[in-house]
Amino acid sequence: MNVRLAFGKEGLPVTLPSGFEYTVLECPVAAPLPDPLAAIEAALDQPVAGPSLRELAAGKRSAAISVCDITRPAPNSMVLPPLLERLEAAGVPKSGIRILIATGLHRGATEDEIRKIVGATVAGQYEILNHDARNPDLHRHLGATRSGTPVFIDRRFLDADLHLSLGLIEPHLMLGFSGGRKLVAPGLAFEATIKTLHSSRFMRDPRTCEGSVEDNPLHAELLEIARMARHDFLVDVALTRTRGLAGVWAGQPEAAHRAGMAQVRTAMYQPIPQAADAVITTGAGYPLDMTFYQSVKGITAASQIVKKGGRILLFGECGEGAGAAEFSKMLGEYASDAEFLRAIEGVPVTVDQWQLEKLALATQKAGVVFCAPGLPAAQLEKLWGPAFHEPAAALHSFFDGLPSGSRVAVMPEGPYVFTGVN
Repeated sequence: MNVRLAFGKEGLPVTLPSGFEYTVLECPVAAPLPDPLAAIEAALDQPVAGPSLRELAAGKRSAAISVCDITRPAPNSMVLPPLLERLEAAGVPKSGIRILIATGLHRGATEDEIRKIVGATVAGQYEILNHDARNPDLHRHLGATRSGTPVFIDRRFLDADLHLSLGLIEPHLMLGFSGGRKLVAPGLAFEATIKTLHSSRFMRDPRTCEGSVEDNPLHAELLEIARMARHDFLVDVALTRTRGLAGVWAGQPEAAHRAGMAQVRTAMYQPIPQAADAVITTGAGYPLDMTFYQSVKGITAASQIVKKGGRILLFGECGEGAGAAEFSKMLGEYASDAEFLRAIEGVPVTVDQWQLEKLALATQKAGVVFCAPGLPAAQLEKLWGPAFHEPAAALHSFFDGLPSGSRVAVMPEGPYVFTGVN
């Protein structure tokens, strides 16, 4: 069986051996909107809920716009021009508009990446700033949530008269779906806030997973923080497999995001009748599989449908290596997932431990084989399972000893596939 996996910028063709029962879970083919620009303009002028952007901006002298960083293929360069045009038409001066790249604890965008994120024209005309979660002077304390999370948000966002976000709705390993409130926190939050949101209190709750929203405690926490930060208006989009615009929702943040999530859930959900014996997954290709940190999302997505004691194979290019320094360091410090999970119990949360915690929970459920060519050999050796640079070697290890007739699910686009067991 031949299948093409999302891997880096070019993809990876692989041949799978016969003798197994394969189910390929492709992202559904969503039709692109016939006129994307017209759809964006209509969403801005006739939002899901609340006043239009022009009405909301009337009388305001400043606006801050939170946008996704380079790890998300959000079409900011398409959405920003009509949005900016309406802000200025309503009287917000160009000098009063700033665009903040919601990095969370990711690295800041380079100048070249900024042009890719917002478009060359916008990059040359507006103030564009990287969020820096590690700089306390750039954040304002807003108090605490009802459950005790300390809330510090980028003051450059809070200081504006109008607070907007541009997001991308897709399955998310902790929040159910991305977009919406995520562009406020963790996107623009201080390190202390982000650490609390990614503590074991949330990470080990089984409701903090792909597709889970209604009962997801982390989703509820972020909604509360977004309200505290006066999140006024959003534009969220969904993309086709070829990254064309499949849907756009705008307006009052909670209502617009809820409408978008409902439509994405209906369009994307692909359940399987019973848990798979084994799953082949990916880091979803560029830009998500630039690092191993992001590629972990392919494993957590696969863990939703693999049986206890099954096996998972991850393909992630990881051209930028493991990820940030903190994650890279932790990745090599623990001999096993169990040792790591014991080590983080009852101690303060450290940066990026949450991604390793989600990985550990997945590797405790199923054995994982890794194919990550961008990781140096020393790091490959530290992963919690067989790890390889070469796809053929990884495939051989994955299938070795797998009983004939086993049910093997294939997720060519990894975390972009929204699935479960019915």
